[in-house]
Amino acid sequence: SSRREAETVITTDWTPASGCLHLTLDLPRDSTGSRQPRLLGRIRVPAGAAGGPRGLHCSRDGLLFLTAGAAPCVHVLDLEGRPVCLLPCCTPGTGAFVPEDVAVTASGLVVVSDPIHGAVHALQHTAQDPGGRWVTVGTFLSPRGLAVDALSRLLVTDYLPGAVHSFTLSPAWEPLAPASMLGLEGPCWVGPGPDGGLAVSEEFGDVRLFGSAHQPLGSLGGWTGHTFGCPAGICSNSEGNIIVADEQRRQVTLFPRAGPPICLVSEGLGQPLGVACAPQGQLLVADAKDNSIKVYQGLKELA
Repeated sequence: SSRREAETVITTDWTPASGCLHLTLDLPRDSTGSRQPRLLGRIRVPAGAAGGPRGLHCSRDGLLFLTAGAAPCVHVLDLEGRPVCLLPCCTPGTGAFVPEDVAVTASGLVVVSDPIHGAVHALQHTAQDPGGRWVTVGTFLSPRGLAVDALSRLLVTDYLPGAVHSFTLSPAWEPLAPASMLGLEGPCWVGPGPDGGLAVSEEFGDVRLFGSAHQPLGSLGGWTGHTFGCPAGICSNSEGNIIVADEQRRQVTLFPRAGPPICLVSEGLGQPLGVACAPQGQLLVADAKDNSIKVYQGLKELA
């Protein structure tokens, strides 16, 4: 028999004037023995951000960096959904811009893609001093997804030319050692792969893999026989397994370093776009359908 537990809901309203977000916490109702992670809570994002959440990154210190809708800013939250600060996106040359994706380096450098102006911008961020000025660190035809690989290289998908660009930044934030991987079909999102490599989702296609020296390694679909609908957000956990959100199939799948794919979430998702792993192990999924970030049980707890 199943054991039903009490359900707790915590809500704090958000208004454009206050800039506050609210968290709805749903405790698991029963114990069924399912190996899929339990939904622990939902972090609501601003109701005024039409289009819902897109880019999602969780830093090493457990802060969430979120881009959403047409809002010209990056939201910074803690893992309980409390707002830490807001990073307005504006440069002297172009004015306000809407960021598509966001990534954060180990040194706290926030990097965003700006597809309208064909640029990637960076800002040094600390919780104590969130101010600063965005600096353009790269120009591309149509930049979309961003990530930082194991060697601290910035990864940028370039949708129209079908490429992924890789480079590091000097202390003066100048791009160094640029390299490009070509021949992709509609590359959208990118994430770190095993052994210093990277994984790139192709819109309505597959997830392509590259090694640490940018050599092509095939694809997740080709290796496992898995069929994607529209692969979107990509991340990897501490074990080096790749996790992919599928916008069309409305599910999140884990691809272990060895063995068949494992469906982590197959219910309750409307339009999953972004995905991230918290330092404590929780799985975070940005769902544009209901304008929330869903927080799931740590994967290690399923063992």
